Amino acid sequence: MIPAAKGGPFEWALDAYIGWKFRSAFRGLWVRGELPAAGPGRLVYLNHANWWDGFMLHQLSRVAGWDAYCLMDEENLRRYAFLARIGAFSIRRKDAVSSVESLRYAKDLLKRPRAALYVFPEGEHRPFGELPLRLERGVELLARVAKVECVPIGVRYAFFEHERPDVLLEVGTPHPPGSLPVFQQGLESVVRRLMAVTSLEGFTRKVSGARGVAERWDAARGVAP
Repeated sequence: MIPAAKGGPFEWALDAYIGWKFRSAFRGLWVRGELPAAGPGRLVYLNHANWWDGFMLHQLSRVAGWDAYCLMDEENLRRYAFLARIGAFSIRRKDAVSSVESLRYAKDLLKRPRAALYVFPEGEHRPFGELPLRLERGVELLARVAKVECVPIGVRYAFFEHERPDVLLEVGTPHPPGSLPVFQQGLESVVRRLMAVTSLEGFTRKVSGARGVAERWDAARGVAP
């Protein structure tokens, strides 16, 4: 297992780079629903729709004030080893011994103040809105072992009449550990709500990105909104 390796000057530099990279790529990070305040450890589970998800989670952690970690397939973490510096740790999904080790490690992480553990229970990228979701049992086992609050969050990347895409997050209702159908229902409910979104009404922008060409042109003409 590859453990998380947060801390040190490299984390600071990576933190600054990811923030810059995210803001330059997107118009903003928008949230609808109540992000739980930093406090006891919690399990946050999300749909996995995009390569950008890791960078997005980094920005979400800063907004929410969470000390965040993310469970990641070991092969991918070896490929992107720098992600361990922002809280990623590994699991070998088809190795029972490795899986138990990772579950124990995750349980210990969740005992830390302000801890949040991100899990993508689909286990792989899937196109947004492809239902039903195919969840693996790992999220259920982890929740039962750690005995923490579980929070579903839906993620959608979308364009709304702007040069750059927006990242939309739909925060669901926190719940205690339960069976896999509980997680299935929790995640599908937030994804379905995002599927119906046609504007940013009701969302709050938590991270502002770069302005597009149209916005800079309007500002130069003195007609910016």
